[in-house]
Amino acid sequence: MKISKTWNQQVVKQENKALVLEKIIENSPISRADIATSTGLNKGTVSSLVKELLDENLINESGPGKSSGGRRPVMLHFNKLAGYSIGIDLGVNYILGVLTDLKGNICLEKQINFSNLTYEEILEKLNGVIDHLMNDVPPSPYGIVGIGIGVPGIVNKEKKILLAPNLSWRNVDLKAELENRYEVPITIENEANAGAYGEKNFGVGQDFNNIIYVSVGIGIGVGLILNGNLYRGNNGFSGELGHMTIELNGMKCSCGNAGCWELYASERSLIMNAERSNFNQEQNDHLSLETILELANNGESTSIQLFEQIGKYLGVGMNNIINTFNPEQVIIGNRMAEAEQWIKQPLIDSIQNQSLWYSQQDLKIDFSNLRTHSTALGVAAFSAEAFLNNNIHHQRASGL
Repeated sequence: MKISKTWNQQVVKQENKALVLEKIIENSPISRADIATSTGLNKGTVSSLVKELLDENLINESGPGKSSGGRRPVMLHFNKLAGYSIGIDLGVNYILGVLTDLKGNICLEKQINFSNLTYEEILEKLNGVIDHLMNDVPPSPYGIVGIGIGVPGIVNKEKKILLAPNLSWRNVDLKAELENRYEVPITIENEANAGAYGEKNFGVGQDFNNIIYVSVGIGIGVGLILNGNLYRGNNGFSGELGHMTIELNGMKCSCGNAGCWELYASERSLIMNAERSNFNQEQNDHLSLETILELANNGESTSIQLFEQIGKYLGVGMNNIINTFNPEQVIIGNRMAEAEQWIKQPLIDSIQNQSLWYSQQDLKIDFSNLRTHSTALGVAAFSAEAFLNNNIHHQRASGL
């Protein structure tokens, strides 16, 4: 009985400590008295927990704040510079890495582009990006608290990559590889899930609780925020909607299916259609999203039509998602969001023509303002939150 009681007391203490830290993170600067009022904890408990957080360098004190009568209170701030997180968006043809503080502010970033590399070659490039970011980490009490990697594939609960069809990866344990090399906690997440989380925390999704995030790059991934939380599904495989069939007798996909959405509405689809169109041969030799965007910006009609077609097909797939989930908001993110001015109207027209009218009520369609950074920021946030949770709860394990 004594052990059980001790354990219960320890659990309650750690939960209270997490609550106090959360209040400070969300409301800096805040006084001890205001924490007690807003949490319902007594002032002695708050003072004791604040002392621990100060000793752990997770919060700082600053000069007196405004008084509502009597002595002016000392204010508490979250120490966002206590450590740093690395977030990596590992794309099919690029790696984008960011170094963030514990509040998700980008301190440093590095991007490289590549094509048709093996797993070993991509791993070498990935290590290079991580090393570059690590070499410039400012001094801090905790250093690098974790590395998060967003990958375009199916990730199980053990964070093993089961399948990344556009990279030709199967059963890849990237987590173990990176933990052996860097000896810090590694988080592997599906890139669209991470992108949805990035938008919810830092982007256009902050005011919404039911969000469909559509990541449109070489392929298409979908991240779901339902009732304010990231929805991963039973085994972590939710959101594989880039591979839903939208053309019954359509093209064969690398996933083994035919007629997949991403074959008609992705960056790869854009380039394939451009190669078939009446661009001259010189342009065909260097076709990429960037070159087609540049042509569209200069008013070139074929490139504008290609983007409009992408918008139409994006709308076709989104109709299915909207009718299924009845979201408040749909966010189009990743590289294709750069073409918003040509994609948006055909996409909206497609949805208005096909979605059930009651599913369209109060629906907001937005393009990411984080653009290509949603995934990297999302996985960096996962790592930062895991660090804070572990730091708060580590005493629980030692108390058992």
